[in-house]
This record gives sequence, structure tokens and C-alpha cells, in this order.
Amino acid sequence: MAEEKDDLEVESLDGTTGKKGNKTLIIIIAAACIVLGAGGFLGFKLLASKGGEEEVKKEVVPVKTSIISLDPFVLNLSDRGRYLKVTIQFEVTDATLQDAVKVKTPQLRDTIITLVSSKSLNSISSPEGKFQLKDELLFRANQIMGMEKDVIKNLYFSEFVMQ
Repeated sequence: MAEEKDDLEVESLDGTTGKKGNKTLIIIIAAACIVLGAGGFLGFKLLASKGGEEEVKKEVVPVKTSIISLDPFVLNLSDRGRYLKVTIQFEVTDATLQDAVKVKTPQLRDTIITLVSSKSLNSISSPEGKFQLKDELLFRANQIMGMEKDVIKNLYFSEFVMQ
């Protein structure tokens, strides 16, 4: 057994004797600490930079939209003896533009009357016809507003009765 103990002890470069596994164990622990430390640092930096982007996104608050209701319309359709009662609401992209839309209400009403009264019952009775009418009204309403960006984001039919 004494010979076995002697095999485990190895003379180091500086002349001292120590166990064979001590140096390799210390090297492995040191390497693991360096790798873990570098990984932790990089992970912290990446998470910190993503958190900063989220803070910037939180600072850019989307502008609140606003809904403007128009009085109901009762219109003659192009088909003789056919009528349409429709109530339209506009969604404005920015609440600060609400007054500008209210000023243009007579022009908007005129455009709606002119466009809708030129339609037939068959052209607006299907869902596709209603979507097409919405698109045309939205396009013309934004033309009336005359700004470089679309003021009216969407329009809604809150009442749509045909006879």
C-alpha cells in the first residue's frame, strides 16, 4: 500500500510534492469560472439592451383614435323606389384632428349622399358590395380632408337598412 501512495504523489516543477489531480482540478475550476463569468456578463448585456429597447417602445405611446358620428342618412338608391337608411361613424387617426373633421362635415355628407345614391340595391346588398362602398367612402373622405396623411382611419356602418 505504501507503493500505491507513492504513485499518487508526483513531484511538481518547483520541487514540491502534491497530489496528481490538484493542478488539473484547479485549472478546470479556473476555466469554468472564466467561462461562466463571461457568459453571465454577455447575458446581462443582451438582456439590458433589450430592456432599453422596451423602454423606448413604452415611451412612444400610440395616438388615441376618436370616433365621430354623423347623423343618419335616408337616401334614394339608383333603383326606382328603393331606399337606404345608413348611419356612418368615422374613426379619426388622431383625436386632435376631430375638430378638422367636424368642420368638413357638410362636404363629407355631400360626398356620401352623392356616392351612395348612385349605387343600386344589388351592388350594396352583398357583403362584398358593402366593403367596396366602405373603401370608396373612406377614399373620398380622406381626399376631402386634403392632408398628406390619412385623417380618417376607418368608417363603420352602425345602421344599414334597405327597402
